Amino acid sequence: MYKPSNFPSHVTLVDVGPRDGLQNEGRPVDAADKIALVHRLQDAGLRQIEVTSFVSPKWVPQMADNAEVMAGIQRMEGVRYSVLTPNMKGFEGALAAGADEVVIFAAASEAFSQRNINCSIAESIERFRPVVDAAKATGKRVRAAVSCALGCPYQGEVTVEAVEDVVKRLLDIGSDHIGIADTIGVGTAGRVKAVMERALKHVPLAELSGHFHDTYGQALTNIYGCLELGIHTFDTSVAGLGGCPYAKGATGNVATEDVVYLLHGLGIHTGIKLEKLVDAADFISGVLGRKPVSRVSNALLAKRAHPTH
Repeated sequence: MYKPSNFPSHVTLVDVGPRDGLQNEGRPVDAADKIALVHRLQDAGLRQIEVTSFVSPKWVPQMADNAEVMAGIQRMEGVRYSVLTPNMKGFEGALAAGADEVVIFAAASEAFSQRNINCSIAESIERFRPVVDAAKATGKRVRAAVSCALGCPYQGEVTVEAVEDVVKRLLDIGSDHIGIADTIGVGTAGRVKAVMERALKHVPLAELSGHFHDTYGQALTNIYGCLELGIHTFDTSVAGLGGCPYAKGATGNVATEDVVYLLHGLGIHTGIKLEKLVDAADFISGVLGRKPVSRVSNALLAKRAHPTH
């Protein structure tokens, strides 16, 4: 196996499928199936899983069963269970449910912030200050995501300076980790590396991650570019769960299986068992009544169905 010397020897994947992947599904997914998915992911070796979000069911009905899902998980030692918390009410729910980590988010685009939550970027981040303070007071870790970091559906291009400003603001309120998110999947490797290099001026390497959507088929290339910088944490979604609401019919999150296949091919350790991950992808895709988006899952499932003799 060929692995460039500057590449990390180990990569951590945060599977966001149960939360980011399922939240946009049109059909309801039973809590029991969500719990089973989390169990399959941790059995496959995932050690960081974004389980659900504590948001108003009026806005995200798929996550209305958040407390039930969290209560139903058979927790495994060494696994970090995180939840999205947009406000103090959400944080209180997350705390009661025993979340290990809370996730907050702010857009790098003023247009996106105004259109989606009716306030400026600066105001949106200040709204999270009491959430972060409460998390610190209760020993919870805070992961912050910078959404629309590579482009915005409303304003188009987002500058590196705008991303850097949001990174600094999120660190200022006490965030432990910063994730750079290509929410609409328009980024390409050179641009991604420029954004990551700017973020690394303020964020320790171990606390910076990438979250790439595959709308334009660039997610794996963007991850490879990040590996060249030594970045070793990425958000992924089993079976490629999650669409892109701003590009109808487009795929969303990069599939965990595809990223694992890339990393293992580079000789990078993940601790993830690919065959069990494919089982998890096959399970949730069956629940949803469709094939996985993941090319690796589809290839391996086809191979299982028609083994060569």
